[in-house]
Amino acid sequence: MHDQRLKDIVPFVTSVEKGSFTAAAEHLHVTGSAVSKSVSRLEARLGSRLLERTTRHLQLTDAGHAYYQTCMRILEELSEAESVLAAQRTIPSGRLRLAVPNTYGRLAVMPLLMPFCQQHPEIELSLTFSDRFIDLFDEGIDVAVRIGGSVDLPASLGCRLSGREKMVFCAAPDYLAREGCPRTVEELIKHRAILYERVDGSTKPWLFTTADGHQNWRNVPYRMALGDVDAQLQAVVAGLGVAQMPTWLVRAPLLRGELKVIMPELQPDGLALSLVWPRRKQWLPKVDALLNVLSQLDITAPLNALAV
Repeated sequence: MHDQRLKDIVPFVTSVEKGSFTAAAEHLHVTGSAVSKSVSRLEARLGSRLLERTTRHLQLTDAGHAYYQTCMRILEELSEAESVLAAQRTIPSGRLRLAVPNTYGRLAVMPLLMPFCQQHPEIELSLTFSDRFIDLFDEGIDVAVRIGGSVDLPASLGCRLSGREKMVFCAAPDYLAREGCPRTVEELIKHRAILYERVDGSTKPWLFTTADGHQNWRNVPYRMALGDVDAQLQAVVAGLGVAQMPTWLVRAPLLRGELKVIMPELQPDGLALSLVWPRRKQWLPKVDALLNVLSQLDITAPLNALAV
């Protein structure tokens, strides 16, 4: 029974990918009748029509589309299991799906991936840039780089923490020349704030560390609130106000002299950087190789030398 299920899945998936029973039969080196009977047998067992047949092409039904996605996951997991057991298991190869945050992915992850891809030509890398929460199982992701989010993960996921970002207050030199450089927290709060706006419309407070080491979040009045960190950075560089931003984001404009660090003693720890992956994929050579490369990510470096 179970053997027949697997035998019927392959003709069904191939028919969808090739667009017809005839093309599927040629690919599988069987007759068109054998493919058609296999799909019909599958539909009868499931009690649902999976494909709408016409004289020219095949069209998935809603039930067929859902079943096709399930079949693809099953076949992919079988392929990965075979890769682990294969004699060439030490050679990273195959498709590798990585999810990274938008801006951090471009600035910090991409420079590591270029030599990685050159070193492993057998790997087909698929890279997703997104700041939303990504479910690794639903979206077929092998490894995710996350900034923030819960570290209380299910047992099915592996996780490696890579430090916490450092937060600094910064502004453009011409803004500080016009408005003056604050020397106390109370003076700082009176400046024109450029804040990050969350998806729910709320603004991210400024973060301070108390004398006893506790974090203290303070809501401040703002001149501008932006739902994109790149846009927030542009506004600060343009001299529109003061922002609290992670050092990994402002390092380049600081080195170019476009920004100055304000009150460098205020560098609290921000969100945590973590690598997350499905545990069942951990021993795949391609996943292991990628995790080793991503372990080089450094999100913690302070910027004391670049302060005003």
